[in-house]
Amino acid sequence: MTTVDPDFATTQAKEARRARLFTRINKADAWFQVLGLAWITPVLKAAAGDNPRGQVSEIWRLLGVPVLAIGVFLMLWSVLAPTVQTSLGAIPGPAAVWEEAVNLHEDAVRKGAKEAQFYDRLDQRNQKLIAAGRPEDVKDIAYTGAPSYYAQIWTSIRTVFFGFLIASAVAIPLGIAAGLSPTANAALNPLIQIFKPVSPLAWLPIVTMIVSAAYATNDGMFSKSFLVSAITVTLCSLWPTLINTALGVASIDKDLVNVSKVLKMNTYTKITKLVLPSALPLIFTGLRLSLGVGWMVLIAAEMLAQNPGLGKFVWDEFQNGSSQSLAKIIVAVLTIGIIGFLLDRVMFALQSLFTFSNNR
Repeated sequence: MTTVDPDFATTQAKEARRARLFTRINKADAWFQVLGLAWITPVLKAAAGDNPRGQVSEIWRLLGVPVLAIGVFLMLWSVLAPTVQTSLGAIPGPAAVWEEAVNLHEDAVRKGAKEAQFYDRLDQRNQKLIAAGRPEDVKDIAYTGAPSYYAQIWTSIRTVFFGFLIASAVAIPLGIAAGLSPTANAALNPLIQIFKPVSPLAWLPIVTMIVSAAYATNDGMFSKSFLVSAITVTLCSLWPTLINTALGVASIDKDLVNVSKVLKMNTYTKITKLVLPSALPLIFTGLRLSLGVGWMVLIAAEMLAQNPGLGKFVWDEFQNGSSQSLAKIIVAVLTIGIIGFLLDRVMFALQSLFTFSNNR
C-alpha cells in the first residue's frame, strides 16, 4: 500500500515556480552584465533563497568592494586635495566639486527657461504677423544666448556619434576588403601604419583649412565648427575598426569559405551571410575601441579649435581663472569619464544583441 503525501502537489508547484524564477534571473543576468549591474543577480538570488550566504560573498565582491574603493578614493581626495596648490588655488575637494555640479545644473535650468521664453515670444510674434496678413515678415531667429552645460554635453555627444558613424561607414567596408583580399590588405597596410599614430592635434589644422575653404556657414546642425570636430574624430577613430574588421574577416573558418565556394555564393551573399556573422565579435570590439578613441579625440579637438562642447567648456574655465573654475573643470572631467563609460556600455549592449560573443 502506497502512502500519498497530501502536500506533494503543492510542493511540486512551489518548486516549479522557484525554477521559473531562477530561469528569469539567469536570463536577466546577461543584461545586468551588459549594463554594469552584475551585483543585482546575487541580490535577487539571495532574496529568492538560493544559498544566501554564498550570494552575500558575491554581493560583497561585485558591489561592496567597488563602493569601498570609491569611498577610499573620495576620502583620500578630500584629505589630500587641500595640500596641493595650483595657479587657481588649492585642489577642490569632493564637497566643493559637488557644489559646483549643483550650480551648473541650476544654471542650465535657468538658461533652458530663458531659451524657451525666447522661442515662445518669437512664436507669438510670428503668429501675430500671420494673423495680420504679413507672412513675409515672419522670421526664424536662432537663440544666441550662452549654451548651458547640458547643451554643451549634448553637442559633444552628437558630434562624436556623427564622426564615429562616418568612420564606421569607411572602416568596415575597407576592413572586409582587406580581410578577404591579400592584395587589398597589402595596399591598405602601409597607409594604416602611417596614419594610425597621427595625433588629432596634427589633423585638426588640416581639417579646419579644408572645411573653411569648402564650407563657410556656421549656422545649423552642420555648422563649420561641428564638421571640423566630427571629421577630426573620423580620421582618428576609424583605425581600430578597420584593423579589427580585417582581422575578424581574415580569421573566419576556412571550411566556411570552402562551403561558400561549393554553393557558388556571389560576393554580396558571401559577405552578408558568411563573413559578417563570423566577424561580428571582432568588428564590435573595433567599434568599441573606435568610439572610445573618438570621445578622447573630440575633447582635445574642441579645446584646441574652440569648437562648442565639453572641451571648450574646460578651456573656457581654465582661461576664466576664477575661484570656482578648478571645481568646474573637475566636474567636466568626471562628466567626460562617465559619458565615456556609458558610450562603451551602449556599444557592448549592441554587441550582445547582435553577436553570440560572451566576452565582457
